[in-house]
Amino acid sequence: MGYKKRIIEDQLARSLSSVGAVVIEGPKACGKTATARRVAASEVLLDVDAAARQAIAVDPALVLNGKTPRLIDEWQTEPDIWNHIRRAVDDRGAPGQFILTGSAVPADDITRHSGAGRLTRVRMRPMSLFESGHSSGKISLQGLLDGRSVRSADSGLALADIIERIVCGGWPGLLSRHPSDCMKAVRAYLDEIRRVDIGRLGKRRRNPDKVGRFLHSLARNQATYASGATLAADVGEDDEPLKKETAQEYLDALERLMITEDLPPWAPHLRSKSRVRGLHKRLFTDPSLAVAALKASPEGLRNDFQLLGFLFEGLALRDLRVYAQANDAHVLQYRDNTGMEVDAIVETGDGRWMAFEIKLGAGKAVEEAAAGLLKFAKKVDTSKLGKPKALAVIVGSGYGYMRPDGVAVIPIGALGA
Repeated sequence: MGYKKRIIEDQLARSLSSVGAVVIEGPKACGKTATARRVAASEVLLDVDAAARQAIAVDPALVLNGKTPRLIDEWQTEPDIWNHIRRAVDDRGAPGQFILTGSAVPADDITRHSGAGRLTRVRMRPMSLFESGHSSGKISLQGLLDGRSVRSADSGLALADIIERIVCGGWPGLLSRHPSDCMKAVRAYLDEIRRVDIGRLGKRRRNPDKVGRFLHSLARNQATYASGATLAADVGEDDEPLKKETAQEYLDALERLMITEDLPPWAPHLRSKSRVRGLHKRLFTDPSLAVAALKASPEGLRNDFQLLGFLFEGLALRDLRVYAQANDAHVLQYRDNTGMEVDAIVETGDGRWMAFEIKLGAGKAVEEAAAGLLKFAKKVDTSKLGKPKALAVIVGSGYGYMRPDGVAVIPIGALGA
């Protein structure tokens, strides 16, 4: 299957026109190199080019010289090159000199010289359903922010299709593969993470079996607010309990590898005296990783609708993050001490906001979700934050429409940027 256009391409082009270097960060196999090659004029692949790695130790300029933009792929394998790139950008004084790609975030001390105004970062995630061709994109996040009406034909996604997208994920290399092959590939991917990659991020050796159990626990707690202590207790065994500090180290490592991307809380101005909970929601970057960690199957998911609902939430949040980034927005969640929760809040850089509930089912589930959104909107002090641009329930299938109460119903197969 040929290359499919990615939503971040426009952001990448804008960034290259304004700064000297752009860092594309994302998990392995999400398509960073293929997208960077669309605009790069030359490249060096540090993860496979031993000669280039040796040259960096002797004369970094040998690696940095080339037609621009020059792609420095998997730059974090030779993190010392960071400061040489920063200095080259200064010396050349022109935008669009380098594109750096990386599937792990180095320790903070390596990039402490951030190069403000010289380098910028672009986050890349696995493909959204719109990018992979499984969503029409008829209902766009931009349209919701602009107040456009919500209307779309039946998306055509059946439950079996949604399960397939969850188990296969948004990995470009797996788009044309059979679900059984996808599951084997993602399990192998996660196995490499626990056996090799997570051990490269620190000096301490990691026990692959413990990491595997930890990933399993995270998957069981997908889209929940499980604390590090809860995860540690879940992983630990009677003869060898997992320390809370070790659990936190695992969480930090998985975040640096961009395998997980927890959802932070939204703290709006409220009319009531409710107190916002500050916990993050646990999420894998792609729901297929949770499926792989659980060793689940399509048949098993079909028989466990509660788990499937959490995984569908992860699928929708992955896509919302891709679409939000294209609109200079970010995705958060809300939870307060009264028990009220909102699955996703999309907030733009200029302060506009929207609230979403995510429900795989229809009927009563949509009714309850819409009522919850309306109740939540009344809590928010709109004199300070403004009225929401949209309140919407994202569902698995069906038509897109506006309810009489003003809440939109959006099938995930019609959602886009």
